[in-house]
Amino acid sequence: MSEKRLHELSVEIGAALKAKGWWVTCAESCTGGLIAKAITDIAGSSAWFDRGFVTYSNAAKHELLGVSESTLEQYGAVSEQVVHEMALGVLHAAGADVAVSVSGIAGPDGGSAEKPVGTVWFGFAGKDGRVLTAKQQFSGDREAVRLQAAVFSLQTALREFIKN
Repeated sequence: MSEKRLHELSVEIGAALKAKGWWVTCAESCTGGLIAKAITDIAGSSAWFDRGFVTYSNAAKHELLGVSESTLEQYGAVSEQVVHEMALGVLHAAGADVAVSVSGIAGPDGGSAEKPVGTVWFGFAGKDGRVLTAKQQFSGDREAVRLQAAVFSLQTALREFIKN
């Protein structure tokens, strides 16, 4: 995975969204704004990207996206249930057509036997009511995990929601 691939995906997503007159948004935790940065690196992205959220803490996930405190307590921030709620929350908050959410453990610390470093959960939601979640296990250092997560996010959003 490379920054070049992330840029190429951002260009491709931008063209597809602009052609449909759609908007995309994102709620990021472990990627820390990398997805929003990749999107806004593209000239003219204001035609298809209005806002994104970096919700690194559980409090931010709850306050800004409406993720249930009980979901966070029961499953933890890095879980299918949380990214599902994050995707729906950011879709609603931004009034977008497509939403991406990411929560994971980029490392080098913070992993456990159940959720080792490199574990990343993704949520995708469409204005049509469809929601998709996915889990990936990435390898490499913190930067590599974050880059792989951003690429996977955009690839999946493009394939499953934008070009579909």
